[in-house]
Amino acid sequence: MSTFATGSADGGVRGALTEAKGVASGLPDLLIEARRVAATVVAGWHGRRVAGRGETFWQFRPFMPGEAASTVDWRRSARDDQYYVREKEWEAAHMVWLWADLSPSMMFRSRLSTVSKRDRALVLLLALTELLSTAGERVGLLGESDPMLARNAAERIADFLSRAEPRPPETRMLRRFTDVVLIGDFLDPLPKTEAMLDAVVGSGARAHLVQVVDPIEETFPFSGRTEFIDPESGVRHTVGRAEQYRDDYQARLAALRERLSLICRRLDWSFLVHRTDRPATEPLLAIHARLADRHSHAASSAWGKAA
Repeated sequence: MSTFATGSADGGVRGALTEAKGVASGLPDLLIEARRVAATVVAGWHGRRVAGRGETFWQFRPFMPGEAASTVDWRRSARDDQYYVREKEWEAAHMVWLWADLSPSMMFRSRLSTVSKRDRALVLLLALTELLSTAGERVGLLGESDPMLARNAAERIADFLSRAEPRPPETRMLRRFTDVVLIGDFLDPLPKTEAMLDAVVGSGARAHLVQVVDPIEETFPFSGRTEFIDPESGVRHTVGRAEQYRDDYQARLAALRERLSLICRRLDWSFLVHRTDRPATEPLLAIHARLADRHSHAASSAWGKAA
């Protein structure tokens, strides 16, 4: 969703649109890669589920395929043509929504990386789905799918991704106590990003932002005559001495990150930066640690109410 991404003359909007059509065809390979990444960290993943009791009622929600019939609230279900589950605060904390930016800016890949930002974002999303579903968590693709509790959640999420269109996060599906992991380059003008985050704040959900960037977007190694292309609009800008822009560009990037980091700290959210020339296991472990930390606090609260 960036309108402030760096680029060079090769490729262009036509090439970006062509690559966009390859999302579906590339997903099988990305799913394999995601499982490899998940397997690397699964030994340290002990699950987020902790037994609890004395939990406070939160809401009724539709029964989902894969859940045990014993979870159905038969009295509430008798009033409708649908099965319902009586959900409590502790159970609501076992819902994680996922979103990845699929816009043209995410298709960027420089000579300094072997993968595009989009492909790395999808690998992270699918690997996290694999880990969460293995741990018995409910996951959903924000704006594309209903929550699901299934061992094959990664395949099902990949299927939804194959038909997904680039769009901002659909926050109307978010609820209090749930987590949402947002993966993108977050290089849009700051007011646009802040408006999206304000919508998440209003939902009561807890957000975890993963900024995926190409190494060339951080180092800005350009010099001499260089053409820059906005991947969203196709606008081209040619400069005679690109090195003169380096300090200003890096200062603006640092200021944007500081602002996003400050917002997340104030809300007790998390914000991390991942470069595509680094292993995908690094952000995955960091996200897991944050989710596990959230879970442990929820467990303490639930037991405190039961005492």
